[in-house]
Amino acid sequence: MTSPELAEEVLNDLDLLRSRDPRGLLPAVAGAGAQVRETARLTAEAGLERVAAGGRPRGLVIVARREGAVAASVLRALLGPTSPVTVDVVPGPALPVWMGASDIAVVATRTGAGRYAVTPAYEAARRGVAVVGIGAEGAPLHAACASARAPYVPLPASRVRHTTLWSLLTPMLMLADQLGLLPAGTADTEVVAAALDEVAAECGPARESFVNPAKTLALELLDALPVIAAEGPLAGAAADRVADQLATLAGLPVTTFRLPDQRVAARTVLAGPLAPAEGEDDFFRDREADSGRRLRLLTIRDGDAGDSDGHGEREPRSAAEAMQEVLRTATAHNVPISGLADHGELEQHPRLCHLARQLAVADFSAVYLALALDHERALHP
Repeated sequence: MTSPELAEEVLNDLDLLRSRDPRGLLPAVAGAGAQVRETARLTAEAGLERVAAGGRPRGLVIVARREGAVAASVLRALLGPTSPVTVDVVPGPALPVWMGASDIAVVATRTGAGRYAVTPAYEAARRGVAVVGIGAEGAPLHAACASARAPYVPLPASRVRHTTLWSLLTPMLMLADQLGLLPAGTADTEVVAAALDEVAAECGPARESFVNPAKTLALELLDALPVIAAEGPLAGAAADRVADQLATLAGLPVTTFRLPDQRVAARTVLAGPLAPAEGEDDFFRDREADSGRRLRLLTIRDGDAGDSDGHGEREPRSAAEAMQEVLRTATAHNVPISGLADHGELEQHPRLCHLARQLAVADFSAVYLALALDHERALHP
């Protein structure tokens, strides 16, 4: 296991970071704000108004996997349970049998290729369903949308795998805004891009680890077995993204719990047999004697998560109350705690901007952890 001291040296050596990053993950993550602006321009040029002109649909079906599915989950959480339009996420290639002319299908994929993406586009057009495509320029999905005279957002070839979340989410937000499904200003892409730019300045490779929240989190996760507690549906969507990035980029297994409904399971794990014994959470302990990774609680907060889970529990809790229970359990059992982008007040940023900051810090941290462990050169020589 790489020691924190050695990992910190790697993270503060710009030349070494560059040599360990053959795909250019760090520049790609740092350019998230520019990615939002460019995608917003491409989306505006795609002509979403052709779909929005048909009025509010009965249902919005998003065909997506991985990053696209996370983007769809974010949109669904922003719309909330009172949304007048249902939002369903399906992996493709099959579409729900109930889809018809009163629905909209969004096919979102970085590559714009593969049966799971192209087949639903043709099938939706055959059924008279309005289609919006998001994918690589000139991809098979582009041709499918062109044949149906459907809007298509052509993503540049420069998009790097595992860093295209905002390229897929931005068109979804703009479509929901044009359909009148989001409150005014919620999908302000320039505000979101500015928030992502701020994180890039705070978490960039030139910033040393002791003043860099992403490097700090990467070092905290270096010998950890992360347990994510997410406060409500929007934080839950973020948790899915964080877990996938840590697993895919750094090879780190992650357990996630959505609060309040999974608070009992989260507390049981934090108080269970993997919890550290007294004194084992000491940062200065002798790691040569370590038996393996140790639990670390990673919290993802959302101040607007709502009052209760609404599932008819005998003792319903709000997401915030459930989070406090989980935090008390972690403290009582010596489980160290990291808060994702918790510096500053939650109310300082609009809800989507706060989420953007959380996801950006997490993306940087996952990349830093992968580079500290030298996973990228091993997987992509």
